[in-house]
Amino acid sequence: MIECEGLVKIFKTDDLEVVALQGLNISVKEGEMMAIIGNSGSGKSTMLNILGGLDRPSAGQVRVGEWDLLKITDDQLVEYKRKTVGFIWQNNARNLLPYLTAIENVEMPMMLNGKTDHAYAKQLLEWVGLKDRMYNKLHQLSGGEQQRVAIAISLSNRPRLLLADEPTGSVDTQTSDNIMQIFRRLNQELGVTIVIVTHDLSLAEKVDRVVAIRDGLTSTEFIKRNPNLNHEGGEFLMGAGGLQEVHEAYVVIDRVGRLQVPKEYLQALQIKDKASMELDGDKIIIRAPKTWEGNLG
Repeated sequence: MIECEGLVKIFKTDDLEVVALQGLNISVKEGEMMAIIGNSGSGKSTMLNILGGLDRPSAGQVRVGEWDLLKITDDQLVEYKRKTVGFIWQNNARNLLPYLTAIENVEMPMMLNGKTDHAYAKQLLEWVGLKDRMYNKLHQLSGGEQQRVAIAISLSNRPRLLLADEPTGSVDTQTSDNIMQIFRRLNQELGVTIVIVTHDLSLAEKVDRVVAIRDGLTSTEFIKRNPNLNHEGGEFLMGAGGLQEVHEAYVVIDRVGRLQVPKEYLQALQIKDKASMELDGDKIIIRAPKTWEGNLG
């Protein structure tokens, strides 16, 4: 569904140039439900905006389904955003029109696409647990209910890909769990590919694969040891054994053999800008460089 190779994004102003993505590689299978994690400024939201057609890549390759997002025209981009991808933001104001009811909000993208399906709009709101609230105005709904309306809106034109940027960032823990259960159901029953960007590692247990981004590059992947395992609740902390209790951790290697060694490993070995590496049977050993003392004859 998604294939990014050497993806670069540079933001420029008159006197400043910021490289947000510096050759990112990532692949997402159709029907997958996965998360992208990273610290603020790591490039995860920039990547999501490119996949959502909200921003243009500077260089590299990025394909979503049959669409080449590096070469797509403006007219094609409108069609792509209306038919292929759905987007959910943390800020409800970007998803919702406050003077409309819940069902009118869901029908709005359908109207823009030229075909309103009232029965499907009702079905979407039932799927997200708002059967008895669909004719309420937004000010009559809680923050969690508004976010569920946003999920229904994102699915109104039957997209193949759903992108969610911090979708649980402004709701409480119980509502967050409910939203993740909705995502899982939509993924399993409708086959929608779901990519969630978050800094909340407690969400990671609820997806099958987690990709960590650092400094505009993919650094580590965590793949669920048992894909049928779906724990409820609990805090999972990177490097504290939690995330790795459910997921197997992998260092990502790009096509030319480069990898990002986790920063805590480098700090533990006091490795700064270079390391020694050797092949020992079926293992690659990375060590701090040896210090040579004495005179060379």
